Amino acid sequence: MEIRPLSKSYAVSPQITTEDIPAIAGAGYAVVICNRPDGEVAELQRAQALKAAAEAAGLEFVFNPVVPGGLTMDNVSLQRSAIDAATQEGQKVLAYCASGNRSSIVWALAHAGRQPTDDLIAAGAQYGYQTAQFRDLIERLAAE
Repeated sequence: MEIRPLSKSYAVSPQITTEDIPAIAGAGYAVVICNRPDGEVAELQRAQALKAAAEAAGLEFVFNPVVPGGLTMDNVSLQRSAIDAATQEGQKVLAYCASGNRSSIVWALAHAGRQPTDDLIAAGAQYGYQTAQFRDLIERLAAE
């Protein structure tokens, strides 16, 4: 597991395992968001197994699967709600998918209008994530 912070309160990671949960809790994360659909992973990496491990460690677990090429505004809204609830409580969030790319994109879209577009893109780009291709959408959402 490699935790990649995009902000003080939000980080992304490639796929995690149940064995990673203690380290996630130990790093101060209180909420884990799964952005990976169950159909992409083996049974032991599916959301239900990770949710059980996270909750046993005292972490909140949110399942918000982002289908490759099928990101929806419902995904953005759920991500924003989970992040907002955590940060209002002063908690940190770790989101994961296959590489962390989808988790960085949905975070950038959820923060449209809250932070400058260039900053949102740069946060993911430092890890090679492809957030720049969503510039127009981030700016449209920021204007709403």
